[in-house]
This record gives sequence, C-alpha cells and structure tokens, in this order.
Amino acid sequence: MSLYEQLGGDAAVNAAVDIFYRKVLQDARINRFFTGVDMAKQAAKQKAFLTMAFGGPNNYTGQDMRRGHAHLVAQGLNDSHFDAVVENLAATLKELGVSDALIAQVAAVAETTRNDVLGK
Repeated sequence: MSLYEQLGGDAAVNAAVDIFYRKVLQDARINRFFTGVDMAKQAAKQKAFLTMAFGGPNNYTGQDMRRGHAHLVAQGLNDSHFDAVVENLAATLKELGVSDALIAQVAAVAETTRNDVLGK
C-alpha cells in the first residue's frame, strides 16, 4: 500500500494541505515567502505534488522543485526555512491523527526534495 493510501488518499491530502497552509501563513519564520501568492492555486499545486510524491496518481504539472523555488532562494530561502516547512507539515499530520511512523515517512519524502528546493 502506498504512503498516499496509508495516509487516507485524496481526502486526507486535501485536508492536510488546507491545514498546513493555515499554519505556514501564521509562521513568522516563513510566511513572508507567500506574500502575494494566490493561495488557492498554491494549495492545488501542493495537493497534486504531494499526491504524486506519496505514491498516488500523478497529476502534477508544476515546475520541478529547483526551478519552482529559485525565486525564493534568491529571497534568502535556506535550510532553516525548509525545516520550518517540514515542522508545519508534521504538526499538521499530528493534528489529523496520523501515526508517528507515517509522519516519519512523510518527512523522509520531504527531505528528498531539500537540495532541489534550496538550489544546492
């Protein structure tokens, strides 16, 4: 069973992304990176990306991680910001009752994107 299925599929990913972005927009460490962003469009892209990354249907049509985040790296995006995003994702999943084991798997998937997101 894929991580996507273990998490609860489409409904779970949708709920998680909605809660996740509420947390991110309240997090003073990282919310500046979302100034002027169309959050409905951003959430839709994130849902498609996470669905694909967790082994669900691949409907992601966005840029690759390196190109998609290059403008943020130019604004100072660094490891501390990436860590804050992962923290918010883990807190979201915890709030939704996801097991620590599955949260660790999600964090491991997120970690595989670090170097591309940060342009390393």
